[in-house]
Amino acid sequence: MAKPWKGRKVLVTGGSGFIASHLCRRLVQEGAKVFVLTKYHSVIDNVRLSGCWGHLTPVEADLRNPDSLAQLRAIKPAVVYHFAAYNHVGDSFLHVSEAIDVNGKGTANLLEAYGGYERFIYISSSEVYGYQRRVPFAEEATPCPISPYAIGKYAGELYARMTWHVRRKPVVVLRPFNAFGPYQSPRAIIAELILKCLRGEDVVTTKGVQTREFNYVGDLVEGFLAAARAPRAVGEVINLGSGREVAIRDLARTIHRLTGSRSRLQIGKLPYRPTEIWRMAADGRKAKRLLGWSPTVTLEAGLAKTIAWYRRFDQAFLNPDSALGRLGA
Repeated sequence: MAKPWKGRKVLVTGGSGFIASHLCRRLVQEGAKVFVLTKYHSVIDNVRLSGCWGHLTPVEADLRNPDSLAQLRAIKPAVVYHFAAYNHVGDSFLHVSEAIDVNGKGTANLLEAYGGYERFIYISSSEVYGYQRRVPFAEEATPCPISPYAIGKYAGELYARMTWHVRRKPVVVLRPFNAFGPYQSPRAIIAELILKCLRGEDVVTTKGVQTREFNYVGDLVEGFLAAARAPRAVGEVINLGSGREVAIRDLARTIHRLTGSRSRLQIGKLPYRPTEIWRMAADGRKAKRLLGWSPTVTLEAGLAKTIAWYRRFDQAFLNPDSALGRLGA
């Protein structure tokens, strides 16, 4: 199909979130009819979607309230992307019930509320792997989640997979690894490092020997789109990641260099987390085989794009006549 998304109804839960908002904008560009599931019309308050508000249809619902999800039967989306979640790993230890309720039970409620989709894509997380002996992480590894957030996400994943196995519903489970790019919250490490470096603030980290991989958000969007089209993806669990590891201390130094910052780098001043995972990287062979997808944007190229966006972002906050919605992606 030359234009596979033209006129298709697509529901994106949690559409005002960092990664999901990039997908929403891309779907709008492709001509899809995009419905964004949000609590109490909160999408209106979110700057991430300001550039395409006129092309979105908000759906007010709460994943924890099955009655509010009944309206999906009237909308009849062809494709469902399920991003909505309690999404902070560290804070989930303080909000255990919410993390489990939203991520696990909320996913079950959504799957039970509507089953008329052509493809349901559950956005899981690399965090479900937890401690693993073998790196990179392959989909066949037994997950060992080590936070309430990850346990909730894995519970949702299991329910989605059950829906495929028992009811033969066209479900795909994706496990994206760490993402970065424009519009990311400063609570994420790359956004935090960039803003501190641009503002000349001290950058204080652990010794930073732990490694992670980071994927430019535009690459991940391409993977999400491919998962809705690839026939062999149904019923599968698929990593989305580059497999290219970087030590956190090297990440901090790279961002410091690319921003031309005068910030003081204080590497080693913070203690490690008690539950630190020392290496995390994706085995991406399955995504390449089933989706025809692999990342194309290098870490440095993605950082350069992201730094340029955050320079404008900071200026928009400092200039009251600026509009964040003009920043684009």
